[in-house]
Amino acid sequence: MTPERTSLHWPEYAIEAAALGTFMVSAALFATALYHPSSRLAAGISNEWLRRCVMGFAMGLTAVAIIYSPWGQRSGAHMNPAVTLTFFRLGIVARHDFLGYVLAQFVGGIAGIALVAAALGDLVSSPSIDYVVTRPGPAGEAVAFLAEAAMSFGLMLVILSVSNRPRLARFTGLCAGLMVWTYIAVEAPLSGMSINPARTFGSALLAGDFVGLWIYFIAPPLGMLLAAELYTRSVGMHRVICAKLHHPHGGACIFGCDRRMRATALVHSA
Repeated sequence: MTPERTSLHWPEYAIEAAALGTFMVSAALFATALYHPSSRLAAGISNEWLRRCVMGFAMGLTAVAIIYSPWGQRSGAHMNPAVTLTFFRLGIVARHDFLGYVLAQFVGGIAGIALVAAALGDLVSSPSIDYVVTRPGPAGEAVAFLAEAAMSFGLMLVILSVSNRPRLARFTGLCAGLMVWTYIAVEAPLSGMSINPARTFGSALLAGDFVGLWIYFIAPPLGMLLAAELYTRSVGMHRVICAKLHHPHGGACIFGCDRRMRATALVHSA
C-alpha cells in the first residue's frame, strides 16, 4: 500500500518548518546560556563534558516536547530531511510530501536561527556561539563523516525498531530524545553533532561558514538509509507502518498507515 498522492498537505509542511525552527531557537538559546563568556551559568560550569551533558539534556528534552506536541503528532515531527528521505525510500511518504517536508525543514532551520540572532544580536554571532555552527572536530573530516553516519544509523534503527512495535511505539519520542542527549554529550567534539542537513545549513548560512558542509549533507542520509535497509531486510518491508515518530490515537494521517495496518491484519488473518 502506498501513501495518499492526490493532495498537498500545507499544514504539515508548516508544522515541519516551525518544529525545526523551534529546535534551532532552543539550540541557540541554550548554547548562549552555556557557552557565552558573559553568562553566569557558563561561568558556573567549568567542566566541558558536564556542559555538553546539560546541552544534550536541553536539546533532547526539546526534541521530546516537539515530538509529543499536538503539532508534532500531526506532521510526524521529522524535523530532518534525512528522516523524511528514509521514509520516502520506504514508500511511506509520497513524492510531493517528501518535497514539501524537505523544503519546509530547510526554511525552518534558516528562519529559526535568524529569528534568535535578530533577538540576541551579538550574543549569537560571537565566536563562542557562532550561530551554533556544526563543523568537523580536531580529528578531521573523515572521523566527522563516520561519526555522523554512525549516529544517524543508530537513530533511525531505533526509530524503526520501536515505532513499529505496538507495545513500544509510544516510547519512540523518548528514545529519540535520549539518543540526542547521549550524542551531544559524547560525540559533539568529533562533528558538532548534527545528523541533520537542514539544521547544519541554517547555521552555516547565517555564519557564512560552510566548512565540511558536504559531510552533513551526505553522512546522515547515508546512515539512515543503511539502517532502513538493514531493518527491512531483517523483518520485512511490511513491518514499517507509519512515518510518524509518535502517532496520535485519533485523527487522519497523511501517510496512509490505517490502510497498511488493515492490509497487514488481512494478511495475518488469511
